[in-house]
Amino acid sequence: MDPKPWRDRIAEEEQLLEQLRHLSSEAAARRAQALRDGVAELGTVAEVARDLGRSWQAVDQALKRDAKKASHRDATTE
Repeated sequence: MDPKPWRDRIAEEEQLLEQLRHLSSEAAARRAQALRDGVAELGTVAEVARDLGRSWQAVDQALKRDAKKASHRDATTE
């Protein structure tokens, strides 16, 4: 059996990478929503971070990244 040509293998791997980027982006958006829900419940980013055992900067950055992506998504859909 002949191995797949390298161009075909590259195309398959690029397709897989694109699928993974898409899944990762969706997971990050869901995570950010859960963090926002945590802030709504606990009151502050710092409280959510404490509850998760993370730094408040990490939680804050995740929320900011999602807000930036959401505004970009909104701008591209208009």
